[in-house]
Amino acid sequence: MLSDKDRIFTNLYGIHDWRLAGARARGDWDGTADILARGRDAIIEEVGLKWSFMPKASDGRPSYLVVNADESEPGTCKDRDIIRHDPHKLVEGCLIASFAMGAHQAFIYIRGEYYNEYLHLQAAVDEAREAGLIGPDACGSGWAFDITIHRGGGAYICGEESALLESLEGKKGLPRMKPPFPAAMGVYGCPTTVNNVESISCVSTILRRGAGWFSALGRPKNSGTKLYCISGHVNKPCTVEDELGLPLRDLIERHAGGVRGGWDNLLAVIPGGSSVPMIPKSVCDTVLMDFDSLREAGSSLGTAAVIVMDKSTDLIRAIARISAFYKHESCGQCTPCREGTGWLMRMMNRMSEGRAEFAEIDLMEQITKQLEGHTICMLADAAAWPIQGLLRHFRPVVEQRIADYKARTAPKIAAE
Repeated sequence: MLSDKDRIFTNLYGIHDWRLAGARARGDWDGTADILARGRDAIIEEVGLKWSFMPKASDGRPSYLVVNADESEPGTCKDRDIIRHDPHKLVEGCLIASFAMGAHQAFIYIRGEYYNEYLHLQAAVDEAREAGLIGPDACGSGWAFDITIHRGGGAYICGEESALLESLEGKKGLPRMKPPFPAAMGVYGCPTTVNNVESISCVSTILRRGAGWFSALGRPKNSGTKLYCISGHVNKPCTVEDELGLPLRDLIERHAGGVRGGWDNLLAVIPGGSSVPMIPKSVCDTVLMDFDSLREAGSSLGTAAVIVMDKSTDLIRAIARISAFYKHESCGQCTPCREGTGWLMRMMNRMSEGRAEFAEIDLMEQITKQLEGHTICMLADAAAWPIQGLLRHFRPVVEQRIADYKARTAPKIAAE
C-alpha cells in the first residue's frame, strides 16, 4: 500500500486550497528554477524517453508540447480531479517538460464538457503568469514559456493524439496516418510531443525526489504510482493513487469499500476503461494491477478505470451499450471501423435479446478480428476488445440467452 509520504497528488479530493498559495504550501513550484538549471539532457535522461525523440536543435520550426486532457474514455475521471483540485502540478509540469524538449509554447487540449475544470486550469495559468513562474522569464530562468488552453468540441476520437492535433489546428478531428510521427511533424507541421495529464503532472515531483524513488514503487518493469478510477458496483466509488502492481482485490476492498454484496457477489471487472476486455471473478481473485499482469490475463491496464460488475449485471446488455458508444464515436475515416462498428452494435443488440442464431456468435468474433489492427487509430480495437472479452469468458451466457429466446418463441411460431 502506498504511504502518504509517497503520494504525488496530495489534494486529489479538493480538501485544501487549489490555487497558487495552496499549491506552494504543498511543495509545488519549490526550486523549479534549480530543476531547469540542470539542463535539457539531464531532465530527459531522468524522466522521459518520449521526449528524447524531439529534435535537439531547431531547424527553424518551433517545437510544441501538447497535453491531452480530452478525457472521454467511459469510466475514467482522473484528469478531471487533477485539473479541478491540483492544477498547478500540471502547469509546473508543462514548464519543465517543454523546457526539456526545447518548446516555448504548450497547448492543453481539455474536454469541452469540463467547464468548471477549465476555469480552474485557466486561473492556475493566469496565477503562474502573474507570479512570473511562466512567461517571458519563467521562474527567472531566462526561458520564455507560455500555455494556451484549448477547449475541445466533444468528440471521443479527439483523444487520439493525431486527431487531437487536427482539432487543435481547427480542422475536423480525424486521425493522421503515421509516419510522420508528431515528434517530426505534429501541430502546425512542427515537432510536437503529446503527453497525458497524469504523466506531465508527475514530472516535478519525480525530479525533486529522484527517478530512483519513483521506480522503487510498484514492481520491476511496472514501477511508479497510478491513479485508479473505481466505479460500478462498489460501496465507495473513488479515484485513488496507489502503486502499480497491487492486487485488484486489494484495490477494490481497501479503497472502494469492497464489492456490493461482498467479494463472492463479483461477476466481472473491466480493469482499464470501457475499451479493454473484461475479466471474470476467477481472474480478479489474483490478478495484479499493472501492464504486464493484465496483458497476461488477456486484458489491459488502459486508463486504469476499474468498472466493477456484480452478479446482477446483464453482461450482454452492458457490452451492447459499449458497442453503441463506439459506433457513435467512430469518425468514419476507415472502412472496417465505419462499417464494422455498426455491424457489431446491431448484432450485440440482437444478442442481448436473444434474437440471434448460434452461428452468429462465431461470425461476430470474426468481425472483431477484421476490425482489430486494421485501421489508422485504435478506435476499432476499442470496439472489438469488449466483445472479445465477453465471448472469451462468458460465451455460455450468450448461448443461453439465444436458447432461452428460441424456447420462448418456438411455441408461438408452431401455433401460427
